[in-house]
Amino acid sequence: MTSEELDALRGRYIRQLTAVLIHHVPVFWKVALSVSSGKFAKSSQVAADSSANNPVNKAEDRLVDYLDEVAGMICNTLSAYKSKVLTAFNDLEESNILNPHMNDAIKEISKASRAFEAKESAPSIAVTVLRTLEFEISKIYILRLCSWMRTSTEDILKDESWVPVSILERNKSPYSISSLPLAFRAIMVSAMDEINAMLQSLQSESANSEDVSSQLQDIQESVRLAFLNCLLDFAGHLEHIGSKLTQNKSNLGSMHFQNGYSHSHEAAERSVDPVPGSIIDPHLKLLMVLSNIGYCRDELAHELGKVDEDSDIQDLVMSYSGLEEKVLEQYTLAKTNLIRSAAVNYLLDAGVQWGAAPAVKGVRDVAVDLLHTLVAVHAEVFAGCKPLLDKTLGILVEGLIDIFLGLFNENKTKDLRALDPNGFSQLMLELEYFETILNPYFTHDARESLKTLQGVLLEKAIETVTEPTETPSHQRRATRGIDDVLPDDRSGSNVSPDDLIALAQQHSSELLQSELERTRINTACFVESLPLDSVPESAKAAYASFRGGSMGGAMDSPGRSFRGSQSASSPSFRQRRR
Repeated sequence: MTSEELDALRGRYIRQLTAVLIHHVPVFWKVALSVSSGKFAKSSQVAADSSANNPVNKAEDRLVDYLDEVAGMICNTLSAYKSKVLTAFNDLEESNILNPHMNDAIKEISKASRAFEAKESAPSIAVTVLRTLEFEISKIYILRLCSWMRTSTEDILKDESWVPVSILERNKSPYSISSLPLAFRAIMVSAMDEINAMLQSLQSESANSEDVSSQLQDIQESVRLAFLNCLLDFAGHLEHIGSKLTQNKSNLGSMHFQNGYSHSHEAAERSVDPVPGSIIDPHLKLLMVLSNIGYCRDELAHELGKVDEDSDIQDLVMSYSGLEEKVLEQYTLAKTNLIRSAAVNYLLDAGVQWGAAPAVKGVRDVAVDLLHTLVAVHAEVFAGCKPLLDKTLGILVEGLIDIFLGLFNENKTKDLRALDPNGFSQLMLELEYFETILNPYFTHDARESLKTLQGVLLEKAIETVTEPTETPSHQRRATRGIDDVLPDDRSGSNVSPDDLIALAQQHSSELLQSELERTRINTACFVESLPLDSVPESAKAAYASFRGGSMGGAMDSPGRSFRGSQSASSPSFRQRRR
């Protein structure tokens, strides 16, 4: 027989036992009361002289003893009933807990209790015994529901399909979740509905009993902790899923794992046929884990925790937020590795001799290619975890500027040992191009890093153009002559930082707008519409920050702000916080 069939027999057994009590005990007790009240005295009267030999007080004592004896017999019967019911109830399978057998068993006991509470149906001790049994069975049922929540949650985690659910299934939530949070929600709601119904029943029946009321509060506290722990355990399971995806960190961000895909992973996926429509890319899986975390924090925690204390909801939100930070760190770390590779190609491997750079003609293709790495991330996060789009790109943009700073400091005595005015203007143009396009995602720290980067570039350019020529007849300077770039007759040591800034700003004003227009289709995802008529104020401020706030034609020398302040150990060059 199946477990469900066995449970059906156990439920039927409890019903039959209860029916015996309800049918026989009230009748038996009423007969005992009739005997003790003297309703049968006339048919069994004795002579007056015999009644004289039996005083009234002795007769009353015998009647009390008689009722106590009958009540004891009923209690013995109830004791046997309790033993059999508890055995049958504990044998009911937890896997079938949502079937009606357990609930029906409690209803049967409650029905017997109400039958005994009727006038002259049972001794008061019998009602107490049945109410105690009902409470005990109910407590077992509630605790088994809590246990079922945990085991069922563990079971569904084994069946993560990685298939995004439809927007209707997730009730228009912005999180692109899998079916896992919805299955978890169904388990919690099913258990909550049963438990709430049981608690309401116990509350109504224990209103007049302080002892039962105290026990009921203990049960409610156990239920509260069980629900809280179940939600926290689910967060732990999501963290475990994320850890499994990133346990091989070297592969997750390595060169042969571009876009989160590798040949070894492909072979592993072939060994187990994926569910149609499921996600295979580990990076996209991380985003799905992030969506599942955000959905649980923003929606399930408040929905399922509304009967709990506010402090519980705060604990849940903090737990899921901390978990979100951990998983997001793994995703951004993998993407930062890809961005670093693109940045190395942009700054060092594009064939530009920065000490003898060609004339500035616009934004180089390699700069657009660098932006394409962020375009790909934008597409992934927009589709996979839209609520974290701004935060993710903010982290990566900040990381990009810090990568530039790191590469400059690592190579300032090698590939970047010299930076002529053309090279300086080229980099400043492209940095302003980056800032204009990525403006919505520039954090305060990113802007500070950008100022630091512009400062070290200016310092290197000044150092290059003022560097004396040691042996003009036999050694050519690493940089083009300043006379070839600046319109006046100033060169060498006569060039000021303001001259270089003016030159870079001239190239920007001539080329930036046309370059934004030319590459608009490549970067349209970052903003709804690029400001083609004027550069954003945030971009204009990129050069103003060097001028020290001067309102007139003269400006403070930027060299005072940047010269000697930047080095490989500069505090402005910060490692990423995450």
